[in-house]
Amino acid sequence: MKSVTLILILLLTFSVAGCIEQADPNENKGASKKVTFGYVLWDGEVASTNVVKQVLEMKGYEVEAKAVDAEALYQGLAKGDIDFTTSAWLPVTQEIYWNQYGDQIVYVRHNLEGCRLGLVVPTYVEVNSIDELNANKEAFDSEIIGIDPGAGIMYNAVNAIEVYGLDYRLVPGSTASMTSELGRSIAVEEPIVVTLWSPHWAFSRWDLKYLDDSEKVFGYEDNVDTLTRMGLEEDMPGVYDVLTRFNWSHEDVQFVMLNMENGMSPEEAAAKWIENNPEKVNEWLDE
Repeated sequence: MKSVTLILILLLTFSVAGCIEQADPNENKGASKKVTFGYVLWDGEVASTNVVKQVLEMKGYEVEAKAVDAEALYQGLAKGDIDFTTSAWLPVTQEIYWNQYGDQIVYVRHNLEGCRLGLVVPTYVEVNSIDELNANKEAFDSEIIGIDPGAGIMYNAVNAIEVYGLDYRLVPGSTASMTSELGRSIAVEEPIVVTLWSPHWAFSRWDLKYLDDSEKVFGYEDNVDTLTRMGLEEDMPGVYDVLTRFNWSHEDVQFVMLNMENGMSPEEAAAKWIENNPEKVNEWLDE
């Protein structure tokens, strides 16, 4: 009878253990399963953040996503307050921060390639280059509509005003306020010039064009890169492994962004993309 009782206890123990989430076999023993993810409030980075967050949660991690401006993002990585980001626009847009903090940060890989940014106008505007802006400043009220002040593209825009000698004021705001102003102007076909980048849902919603940048103030093309704090690979190899494999296309990120713009929450849009792309997700998870 004692033997039967012992067997029943063992079976019950194994049954309960099987219901408990298994630890990542790659993770250091006793290491925290909580990871802090930093991102900037650009629609594309909100999209990637929510997708990667849900993928890591599938591996059993507790993920805290922190929205910060670009400088705070690099500072947090350098200090170790932020574990990783998939929001680094390099080598152009956030060059100023990489030059300052790059030797204290681990570069992982490109996660999105061939990203352009610059000054953008609706296609009905007859101006085609940054060089032509001064001659048409009255039409634009001498204003370039920007986003959050800490964004790298805002530093590029300040440089453009200086390099091209533009008699313009850069108006800071947010991505939401910029696209709202862009939409309002397009609705009545008024001239407007904004700071914008690709991929972005605005290019699917409206007919837009980049102004030629003969001085290459905005560079040629950027990539969106994944960066981590020092020591993450040793502390959380399971997280780091996913980050080494995470990459996607403009079509992928645009899918999430458009669903967000059409009313889905970022979490819902990310979940829909994950549901539609199991093979790619399994590649990231190495399953």
